Amino acid sequence: MQPKIYKSITLLVFLIFCLSQPIRSQQNLPYADDKLLHFGFSLGVNTMDFGVKTSSDSVGARVSTLSPGFSVGIISNLRLSRYFNFRFTPTLHFGQRQLNYFPKLKADSVLITSIPISLPVYIKYSAERKGNFRPYLIAGGGMSIDLATNKENPVLLRPVNLFAEFGVGCDIYFLFFKLAPELKYSIGFNDIFVPLNERESGQVPTSKQRFSDSLSKLTSKMFTLTFNFE
Repeated sequence: MQPKIYKSITLLVFLIFCLSQPIRSQQNLPYADDKLLHFGFSLGVNTMDFGVKTSSDSVGARVSTLSPGFSVGIISNLRLSRYFNFRFTPTLHFGQRQLNYFPKLKADSVLITSIPISLPVYIKYSAERKGNFRPYLIAGGGMSIDLATNKENPVLLRPVNLFAEFGVGCDIYFLFFKLAPELKYSIGFNDIFVPLNERESGQVPTSKQRFSDSLSKLTSKMFTLTFNFE
């Protein structure tokens, strides 16, 4: 992430911590976790990455710098028991990845923009509540559909991706709502790279075909820091 994003996240976490200090002595929303079904929304930032496998040992490729993106989602939560919840959180991500090649080729990088809408389900395990704080673990998976597939890009991605995801978070109870900073890591299962022999003839200029020829497999990776409001 860029330094400005780090500073913004640090400032936001600091403000949340400061706002939570006055509520330590009283328990807010004492029955919030007893609801069978509740809803909310999430806002956050993401960094997208690739797992890269090249077609030969003479050329390598990687995402050298992680660029920050934006995420927004809707939360549906079903209470299963005192400690377990089932969650469905459709989320729209905006991001990009710059794939750099080495040893350097002429014009040695390709920028790939993605707008995946992810449809994950999770099991959320929460620890005992302490005052107005309740840490938790979350794990699950699902599929995503990329709305920004660009057939003119030298590196083309398949729109559908299957992934597993896991993370940690902490519910913070305020007077009228619950806020949860949550950090997740997602890793894709399937190969999302479309080789040249599966693309339309003439879709990629000969001068740019080397960017695809150098690759044999791409899988998705993504870190997401969200702030859930429930």
